[in-house]
Amino acid sequence: MQTSDATSSENSELCVYHIKWVTWNSVKTPFITQNVNGPCPLLAIFNVLLLSRRVTLPETLEMISSKQMIDYIGGLIFESMPEHLDGGEKLNYEQNMSDAMTIIPKLQTGIDVNIQFTSVSSFECTPELAVFDLLQIPLYHGWLPDPQDTETCSCVSNCSYNQLVEKIIVNKESSDENLQREGLVAEEFLTNTASQLTCHGVVNILETTPNHRVAVLFRNNHFLTLYKKENELFTLVTDQGFLMKPNIVWETLSSVQGDTSFTDANFTTTPTINQPIEQLDIDFQMALSLQNETRTHVGGNLSVEEQDRQLASKIQRQFDQESLQYPRSSAPPTDHPPSTNQPKGEKCVIL
Repeated sequence: MQTSDATSSENSELCVYHIKWVTWNSVKTPFITQNVNGPCPLLAIFNVLLLSRRVTLPETLEMISSKQMIDYIGGLIFESMPEHLDGGEKLNYEQNMSDAMTIIPKLQTGIDVNIQFTSVSSFECTPELAVFDLLQIPLYHGWLPDPQDTETCSCVSNCSYNQLVEKIIVNKESSDENLQREGLVAEEFLTNTASQLTCHGVVNILETTPNHRVAVLFRNNHFLTLYKKENELFTLVTDQGFLMKPNIVWETLSSVQGDTSFTDANFTTTPTINQPIEQLDIDFQMALSLQNETRTHVGGNLSVEEQDRQLASKIQRQFDQESLQYPRSSAPPTDHPPSTNQPKGEKCVIL
């Protein structure tokens, strides 16, 4: 399964993103909002770091570039290298670090992720996952078959997504009726769970995730920032159209049918869930106009690409000046430290 955004690798380095500031756990906290072509893997990871206070930003900062976020992540990986590793562990960590530094630029445009249907934390071991491993960011999916459906489980549970697709193609062309049946059952599972989220998957995330855990959820070929509070799951609302909506911060993840609600930063349900789509479109256009106005102020009659380049450069200069007064990162949070007791695969560990 490959996640890919429309923004090219070259242009993504010029992209800047609006920062939304909210009061999170009684502290003024930022998170990055996403436009139509936003790099969801990069934003999901960076927002986890912001919400867990492992990265801090100057309170005067209103926009941030992809390059700045990548610099933060790369610096944090180097700073997080454990001490007193033995020879084998040190070599393994250094290899993972090398893989991660190669992959980090790809976070802007999309990475390859191949889920496994055995548990909500099971993914095929790929170099891309080294970033999550080194940053100790839990990565989940909610795409599991119902254990009460024994036939589907026997066809699906031991496969990754890529293996299951291949199994469907091969078995449907087989002359063996049993294999044909398995292919049809597997295909029906993918069709009936096209949202890549099942009730059993949601329950499993709830059962295996401690309260106050900030993590990343992979769903619908996108990466979302996930949070568990008092046995309920929430995903961070990063749509740029809600930039000026302080009462829309989280969205509940309690239904696979899309029956959700929005909440503010304190998880109080907001009545704007029934807001007409037309109004949401207006909000989105207003947010975009802010970016356009900034571009016009910076670039005048220059091309969009040149305006973006100058805007990114201006923000970088502002950021560099403010970084002299504000710390770039802080130590990992002590209230809810990342757990190191997550399920482990045979070749790769996703913490």
